Amino acid sequence: MLTPKHHVLFLDFDGVLHPDAVYLSRNGPILRSDGELFMWAPNLEKVLIKFPTVSLVLSTSWVRHLGFKRATKYLPPALGSRVVGATWHSSMAKEWADDEKWDGRTRYQQISRYASRAQLSSWISLDDDAEGWSVAAVGRLVSCDPIRGLGKASTLRFLEDRLNEMVSRT
Repeated sequence: MLTPKHHVLFLDFDGVLHPDAVYLSRNGPILRSDGELFMWAPNLEKVLIKFPTVSLVLSTSWVRHLGFKRATKYLPPALGSRVVGATWHSSMAKEWADDEKWDGRTRYQQISRYASRAQLSSWISLDDDAEGWSVAAVGRLVSCDPIRGLGKASTLRFLEDRLNEMVSRT
């Protein structure tokens, strides 16, 4: 269970751990661009080795489509073992039935709702979707190029800087 003192990295998959051109088929996810699924996951693993207190919360649509356990299993074990939750869970389908569709919510709205409910104060997001981030909250976003994700050295450096800032504040 998360406490307000936890350090959390909200993690998207598409456009972060591989290019954004992923489609779900009956046989599972398929990358329709050069490379392979999770090709940049080792880059995230290398960065997170320096931050053993950082937990991951999945903020990817994979959880909604595949389920939490199945989505987590796609991650390499070193990342999967850090996953403590997701911004989506199956009960939300009922919870949001009379509200705006969950898909209509920005990633920022999904993440901020989760962070608020868990009373998190120490969190950042790693995502290729910068839509809807408020000026006050954009400092919590490490934005990725949807085609180059964590394959881009400058994004990795920025992520490491943000993680350093986050963990040094507590």
